[in-house]
Parts: sequence; structure tokens; C-alpha cells
Amino acid sequence: MPMQIGLEDLLGMLVSRVEEMGLDMDNQKSRFNIMFRMLYKKGLFTDKDALDAIKEENKILLELGLIKAMPDDKTLQAAADNLMLWIKGDAKEIKRSIEELQKRIQEEQEKQNKPRIDVAPAGVLNELDRATNKNKKIIL
Repeated sequence: MPMQIGLEDLLGMLVSRVEEMGLDMDNQKSRFNIMFRMLYKKGLFTDKDALDAIKEENKILLELGLIKAMPDDKTLQAAADNLMLWIKGDAKEIKRSIEELQKRIQEEQEKQNKPRIDVAPAGVLNELDRATNKNKKIIL
């Protein structure tokens, strides 16, 4: 006998599962951060090792066709520096970096808030033309 379930119940189950997955990802991220901090403090890898690993990862992604071009050295170095901030646990620098990123995002959003040009449907423009003047077209 088939089981029936309401849409609301189904959505509730899906939302619950997504929340569980989010918590699991946060838990895994925290565990990886802890493990990498321990390894770094024991001297098992360096900042250069992180940069080399990021370069290798991008090379593999490029060969697989998952990225179109290899990032430049400045971008790779920035990624390595960001990774090492987390591994070193430099909270002040992480906070400064986040604030800088938020500032750049805000600046980009302001750049994109340019005046818009709205286009009226042809029927509306034709009605305006008839109402005003039959020889001239209106462009607003």
C-alpha cells in the first residue's frame, strides 16, 4: 500500500536534512582546522607547502577542465595566505581580512547601482503616441 505524505511534511523533512548537512559541514570544517593547526605547530608543513598545494590543486582542476585558466601568482598567493590565516588562528588578521572583503563587496555593489533604463511595452508607447502627436515618436 503506497504511503501518502503532505507537501508541508515533505518540505519539513527536506529543510531538516539540509540543516543537518550544514551542521555536519561546520563540524568537519572545525575538525580540519584543528588537525591542520596541530600539524603546522609541529612543523610538518610550511607556508610554502600550502602555496605549492594550492598551485597543484589548480593545475589538476585545469587539466580536468573544471577551470578555464590557471590563476595568476598573486591570486594563488592570496589563497595560500588566507588558508594560512585560518591554520595559524590569527583572529585579528582574519577579522581585518573579513572587514576588507566586506568593504570591497560594498564598493562593487555601489558601482552596480547605476541608473536603469526601463522600457515600456509597445502598446503603451503607441497609446502615448496617439494621445500626444501623430507625427512624432516618444522616447522616454
